Amino acid sequence: MTSIVIELAGEPKGKGRLRHTRTGRAYTPASTRSYQTALAWAAQVAMRGRRPLEGPLQLLVRACLPIPTSWSKKRQRLAAANEVKPTVRPDFDNITKMVDGLNGIIWRDDSQVVDARIVKLYSERPRLELTITPIAEATDTVEHTQQKEPVAA
Repeated sequence: MTSIVIELAGEPKGKGRLRHTRTGRAYTPASTRSYQTALAWAAQVAMRGRRPLEGPLQLLVRACLPIPTSWSKKRQRLAAANEVKPTVRPDFDNITKMVDGLNGIIWRDDSQVVDARIVKLYSERPRLELTITPIAEATDTVEHTQQKEPVAA
């Protein structure tokens, strides 16, 4: 099977922290729920009615952040050329937490992701891109995880 690519247009969002009411009840912020819903919808479209993937998976997350308009034209060009890296929010871990909403759509459970990478970069077209690739267990996973023990001298 080939890779599945999900693209969600707009500025990437990280998962917001749980909020608490005065009575102590916890809730997820509306902006997080809305973004997760949009991501789940984009995932359903990408799956085209297929069943969730089985087996080990590789995940590439590309968070393409907007280039600040307040920057000089030179710095904006450097950012567009990927020579200036975004060390701004959202944090990488909060971006990856958003994929929890893909359980039952892309994969049975996100525990199937055995190889993951996140890349944050600036772009003139802000978006969140996810590329999910099945890993052939018999070849890739076994070969890469079996390390030979060093021979003692």
